[in-house]
Amino acid sequence: MVLDEFFLFPLGLVALLGVVPLIVLYFLRPEPTRRVLPTFRFLAESAGRSATNPLFDRLLRSLLLLIQLLAIVALVASLATPYVLVPESETVSETVVVLDTSASMAVQDGGGTRFDRALGAARDEVTGTTSIVAAGSTADVVVRRGSGTDARAALDGLGVTAVPGDLRTAITTATTIAGEDSRIVVLSDFADDSPWEEAVREARARGLVVELRQFAGGGANNVGIVDRQFSGTNVTVTVKNYGDSPTRRSLSLAGATEQVELDAGGVATATLPVPPGGGQVQLSPGDGFPTDDRLYVAAPEDASIDVLVLTNDENRYLTAALSVIPEVSLTVDNPPTSVSSSYDVVIYSNVNPGRLLRGNVDAGRAVLADGGGVAIQAQEETPNYGDLLLVAPERIGTTPTVRSVEEHDVTRDITFPPPTEYVVGDLRDGESLVTATDGTSLVAISDRGDGRIVYYGFIEEQSAFKFNYQYPVFWKRTVFYLAGRSTLTELNRPTGGSLGVSPNQTVETPTGPASGPEIRLDDAGFYRVGDERFAASLLSESESDVVAPSLTDEAAPDDFPTRVEERLVPDPLTEWVVFVALGITFLELVYLRQRGDL
Repeated sequence: MVLDEFFLFPLGLVALLGVVPLIVLYFLRPEPTRRVLPTFRFLAESAGRSATNPLFDRLLRSLLLLIQLLAIVALVASLATPYVLVPESETVSETVVVLDTSASMAVQDGGGTRFDRALGAARDEVTGTTSIVAAGSTADVVVRRGSGTDARAALDGLGVTAVPGDLRTAITTATTIAGEDSRIVVLSDFADDSPWEEAVREARARGLVVELRQFAGGGANNVGIVDRQFSGTNVTVTVKNYGDSPTRRSLSLAGATEQVELDAGGVATATLPVPPGGGQVQLSPGDGFPTDDRLYVAAPEDASIDVLVLTNDENRYLTAALSVIPEVSLTVDNPPTSVSSSYDVVIYSNVNPGRLLRGNVDAGRAVLADGGGVAIQAQEETPNYGDLLLVAPERIGTTPTVRSVEEHDVTRDITFPPPTEYVVGDLRDGESLVTATDGTSLVAISDRGDGRIVYYGFIEEQSAFKFNYQYPVFWKRTVFYLAGRSTLTELNRPTGGSLGVSPNQTVETPTGPASGPEIRLDDAGFYRVGDERFAASLLSESESDVVAPSLTDEAAPDDFPTRVEERLVPDPLTEWVVFVALGITFLELVYLRQRGDL
């Protein structure tokens, strides 16, 4: 608005409407009593003949009204706060605070943690212009050149995380956002294996003052969980002793307990069964760094996947690959048969077309309706699977070449050799994951309601893939995909990563609800996405090594860098306008006195 260039609060000019009642009252006041004086009658008649608008002539001749209007305008103008821009010099001290929020800052130190002490020091380092960089697995710029109030409010919202730290990236980020003549204050335990010293040297080479403040109390003789591996329904936990003397620890999960003996600096493992629904592995006795004393384990409530293979000529390679999957409960049956039990997955393999009952196909449809999956293996003579068959068979082709393999959980990092013979046909529905050069799909998938379908287009007798070590891997992934299950490895993640979910989907995290499409795994604990539960735990040998060398050659500078900034600031004129209004009011009183009204 144009008025913003003259008034700080232009809305105050609305009070000018107060002049309307004054003018109305002036027009409505009673006319004075007229007396006819013959002596001056000719003067009045002459004046009346020359007047063009007696009403407005009267208004212009009213000096009192004009004085009152000027007084009101002056008072209203003072409410709108008129101003002028004047130059101002200000001494600026700009600080960039790098606050370490990585997992090792949770080490108990006296009555609090390292992070508690660092946070208190960060508040003391805030100046008039302050930037805040949180140093976790990534460098988050929380405030950029904000006021002291903004910086302290941002610090109040920070907390220690359970992620491995990357101090070098944080210091580099601070150097990037720092203005000329700034200082960088790094508050950390410096228990970080990243080459942060290089970032400090680069910042100082730019002429920036870099101050390092170390908070490294506590954490001696730490013993922590540094890794885990899943095999079937078991988890193997790796524990490391960072102390200088042997020790013994116990690992417990849902009532199962294992003892481990650890030499100084030694590593030991223990294998525990994963209960349905998962649980929490506890390392005891604990120590001053509780974050790596716990391992969160997520698992399905029903660990078993019931698989039915319908076949009249059992594919031993297929059934062998399925039988070695610990989670799979395998049933092999021969059509014509009555399928009475409920299954999570039905696989049709080498079925005699004349012996396949309609009820056998309906059993697959029922599994799909319940949220399960159906897989169909290609064969030279294709039975009538109806809408369950994703590829419309046309003929038998020979010696194809694999054109493309799509990136998918089922086919990722698997090399598919071309078969000697295959079923040529067009894809009716779904998505092709493995495609031959003629466009025929060799592996295809499709979603059907809550269920899933997989088409395996390799004729087993004419394919060498069954001899490949990746063949069981492919079928394990396929069974888990068809059943709508995630493997234990997929359900359990290290902190510092992220979960991809639908946009705006709400996810329950250890610290409260969060929205997608990406959920950062900054906190150890359980994350619930819909009906599925994930777990995140600290798994880092370097982060569990919480004792860092002391910084003996670092000292705070005697003088903080400052600079002088010139800027234009508004100078309010309210008091001068008020004096003008008072002067006009005094002039009104003088006029009334002179006119004899007072």
